[in-house]
Amino acid sequence: MDAREINPRVIAKFRAGEDPDGMHRDRLLLLTTTGRRTGEPRTSPMAFFLDGGTPVVFASNIGAPRHPAWYLNLEADPHVTVETPEETFDATATVAQGAERERLWAAAVALFPFLPDHQEKAGDREIPLVSLVRD
Repeated sequence: MDAREINPRVIAKFRAGEDPDGMHRDRLLLLTTTGRRTGEPRTSPMAFFLDGGTPVVFASNIGAPRHPAWYLNLEADPHVTVETPEETFDATATVAQGAERERLWAAAVALFPFLPDHQEKAGDREIPLVSLVRD
């Protein structure tokens, strides 16, 4: 079963106020990007953490050598919609660089200990960390 089969179920349960199978709703958000080829909205569920009050997501793609499609979409258009368990808001996706990325990576690894394994599997691809800054 791949993300195209799993994600619609996760999204439906999240929006219904339920924990998706094997997940905790309070640790997830839904990120809606604009498809870089289609111009259509594309929604992806993902884990996040807060940096201050700003949600931060990581484009690990489970350690694949390529960035996930949602990340490529926000590179083309950084205007996104964020749904958390508490609220929905428009945001601008900002990719962390340099010392900011290092700081956020340390925070992410403390909360998600699988990330170094994903980074190792990703090889030369550095896993992006993306702050979702409220508009």
